[in-house]
Amino acid sequence: MRKLNNILVTGGAGFIGCNFIHLLLQKTPDFFGRIVNFDVLTYAGNLANLADIDLEFGGRRYFFEHGDICDRRFTEALFTKYDIDTVVHFAAESHVDRSIFCPGIFVKTNVFGTLALLDTVRNAWKNADGSMRDDVLFHHISTDEVFGSLNDTGYFTEKTAYCPHSPYSASKAASDHLVFSYHHTYEIPVTLSNCSNNYGPYQFPEKFIPLMILNILEKKSLPIYGNGKNIRDWLYVEDHNRAVWLVMNKGKSGSSYNIGGENEWENIALLYKLIEIVSEKIGLDKDSVLGTIVYVKDRSGHDWRYAIDCTKIKSELDWKQSVDFEKGLSLTVDWYLSHMEWIENIRSGEYTRWLKRNYGSR
Repeated sequence: MRKLNNILVTGGAGFIGCNFIHLLLQKTPDFFGRIVNFDVLTYAGNLANLADIDLEFGGRRYFFEHGDICDRRFTEALFTKYDIDTVVHFAAESHVDRSIFCPGIFVKTNVFGTLALLDTVRNAWKNADGSMRDDVLFHHISTDEVFGSLNDTGYFTEKTAYCPHSPYSASKAASDHLVFSYHHTYEIPVTLSNCSNNYGPYQFPEKFIPLMILNILEKKSLPIYGNGKNIRDWLYVEDHNRAVWLVMNKGKSGSSYNIGGENEWENIALLYKLIEIVSEKIGLDKDSVLGTIVYVKDRSGHDWRYAIDCTKIKSELDWKQSVDFEKGLSLTVDWYLSHMEWIENIRSGEYTRWLKRNYGSR
């Protein structure tokens, strides 16, 4: 029986991770355990995302530890200090464009970081006789991008062969394979989930939906790759995290589960919808905003279409999406409109300085 009492959340200060922590501590009444947020705080990690959590639960059920998952000695000390029985591994470099510019950082964090974490749990969760405990769990968060690209028809299933097309997706594919190899070789209890594009509160402003929302607000141009016809499946972040929690509690060890929105949109159609929602909320002339759309050179290796088949998680674990896409977009726009101070704090300079230190002057 899995404990799920002392949970190490890697990357908990990032977009999906901080929403996961909010879900467990504020919206999951049957969770009584502790959460240790383990984050190196790169440009995308922001402790302001969890200020309310720290105020309500800090020092009792919520703890923050600043460190790098590649630092095995530090990570091992955390397992001893908090008696960690569960890992939810969100920590990852995740921006495709940046992986094209500087793939080495993605390999370091996503591959070697995952390897270091797996070695830590392999040693920490070993019984005296050398066998592996069965009351522990390593849950790995992955992406639909590891499967490559679909044509106009078909869906990714858990049996779809991996075919990553970017340094980001290749690094995530490698980490997925490492997780399952440690399950089969060392008998570590693991589950894995591949999700589609998330959206919602706290998403870093360089991602498509918040970037377009903010550019509309600031009357900037709205750049879109190629002809704008590339298709993505969109999933509200809380629906994703509810699915993750369900897999952690009821998923079969050694199994993967696809989590999608079953909600495909062409990039250009999504942009039109965002323009409509934002314009209506703040009283802009929609036609004038449409005139700021700029088609730019397509991204190298840009996958055409992603779409997830969620049959397995729906049939085996009784999960379903709960947030309608238009409602979710409206909630997301409202969140950004009411959190402009959060945006300005991100833009204060540390983001730019971090990028220069790690990616050069670009």
